Amino acid sequence: QGAASKKDFTNKMTISKKEARETRYWLRLIKDSGTLKIAQVESLLDECNSILKILTAIVKTSKENS
Repeated sequence: QGAASKKDFTNKMTISKKEARETRYWLRLIKDSGTLKIAQVESLLDECNSILKILTAIVKTSKENS
């Protein structure tokens, strides 16, 4: 609803996907550093991976329907 056009929507979802990938990168660094408990970080990584799969599907579908 916040997008002005289909192209704008696809762009916003692409940016969201890039941000999720960066989040996954930082979570991996946190895991490797031992700052948080492994189980806690693994849970966050699982959620992040699920979000990435959803965003990837949205971007792919949006590009196909453009």
